[in-house]
Amino acid sequence: MKTAARRTAAALERDTRAAEPPLWGAVGNTPLIAVPAFQRGAVELRLKAEWLNPGGSVKDRAALFILRDGIARGELPGKRLLDSSSGNTAIAYAMLGAAAGIGVTVCVPANASAERKRLLAAYGAEVVFTDPLEGADGAILQARALAAARPDRYWYANQYGHAANPLAHYRTTAEEIWRQTDGRVTHFVAGLGTTGTMMGTGRRLKELNAGIELVAVQPDGPFHGLEGLKHLATAIVPRIYDPGVAERTEFVATEAAEDAVRRLARNAGVFGGWSTGAALVGAERVAATCATNGRVALIVAIAPDSGERYLSERRRVDGERAGEGDGMAEPGGPAA
Repeated sequence: MKTAARRTAAALERDTRAAEPPLWGAVGNTPLIAVPAFQRGAVELRLKAEWLNPGGSVKDRAALFILRDGIARGELPGKRLLDSSSGNTAIAYAMLGAAAGIGVTVCVPANASAERKRLLAAYGAEVVFTDPLEGADGAILQARALAAARPDRYWYANQYGHAANPLAHYRTTAEEIWRQTDGRVTHFVAGLGTTGTMMGTGRRLKELNAGIELVAVQPDGPFHGLEGLKHLATAIVPRIYDPGVAERTEFVATEAAEDAVRRLARNAGVFGGWSTGAALVGAERVAATCATNGRVALIVAIAPDSGERYLSERRRVDGERAGEGDGMAEPGGPAA
């Protein structure tokens, strides 16, 4: 009976997937990119290129699994999906929702990058901008208030507490990393925001090899510029978070992450976002420890999105070169 039930469930899942928009099938299976410029001796560093998901970030994975759950529960598309986000999950919901005819309402801090705001508008999402000084927590509180006021209109997805968030990474991200490294991965590094990437990927990698070290990355204080990441000691802690999953936590300053982004672009040809820079700093610290101890290691770090989502933040992108002439013409003016 149990075997028959499992077969029936598997058949139902196949039928459901077959009815999904083709775009949904493009989520996942992102490559691992080696970055030799950052290699130390026998220590290899590879980045999981999550910006190559169709929505441009790692958040496509969780958003897809959450949307599937909403459909399975019969909540979608009858209601609008409602959630809070620092930007990337909002874009993922909007893109995937548009492909499936599902309405999306997102609460986003008003200081989200201009690129993120334009993408949300392009996908037709309803956006409620919240106080930038309250950050991601302010967006969470606004989404909760809207859900409580209009349960007839909204299905509150709550990515910070939805089991489908880590499940997406348990089933996809971890399996991809294991396959792409032929099981040789020794360390996994990921930033903590919703914490779903670390919770899901980390748990599955530990099942595959208990010796893999899990390294979490957080901002070094409550006031930071690492969009998508949380300083958990001073923030609303996601319900899905388990502090016992990662053995090690690296706290990274915004300036160090920005510097890493610039070095990665100029020395490896990879232009990541600020959370990618934070993960790289964490991975470099792990690499330094391994090299000092003479270890052979293969470190995989999550690169959540591309720096193209932050090009409007020119001073952060240019660093010490900000304000210098770069030979590029301003709109309406001649080149220098």
